[in-house]
Amino acid sequence: MNVLVVEPGMAPYEKEVNGLEEMQATVGGLITASYPYEEPVAIVSNDESINMGMEFNRSIEGGYGGIFGPFFVCGLTEDSFCSLTPEQMEHFKKKFHQAEILIAAKGNTPITLKVDPCPATPPEHPRRPPKTPGR
Repeated sequence: MNVLVVEPGMAPYEKEVNGLEEMQATVGGLITASYPYEEPVAIVSNDESINMGMEFNRSIEGGYGGIFGPFFVCGLTEDSFCSLTPEQMEHFKKKFHQAEILIAAKGNTPITLKVDPCPATPPEHPRRPPKTPGR
């Protein structure tokens, strides 16, 4: 299925994800799904992201608070996940384009600073740590 991946500090990007193992690899562990929107989409994230110390990613309106660690947005059928439509893909790319820095929280409402994201690194070209000078 074609989904939109959103990583902390990064611009969202499209990715093909098939099966539970690929879903878990995309979010870095056990998955959980949230359904904050009226349209048939899900936000799939890491169920243990806060306990694992993952970085804050994006806030979700409607009392959902925020998501820590990477997540993806996918479509929904009556009983399973599916690809986003092209219209949904564009809508959520715009919605999650700006990265967010968590400043504080008031109850379940994150207070964030929206910033320009780093360009997304295509999945086939993993990010490498910077080289240490002199090595």
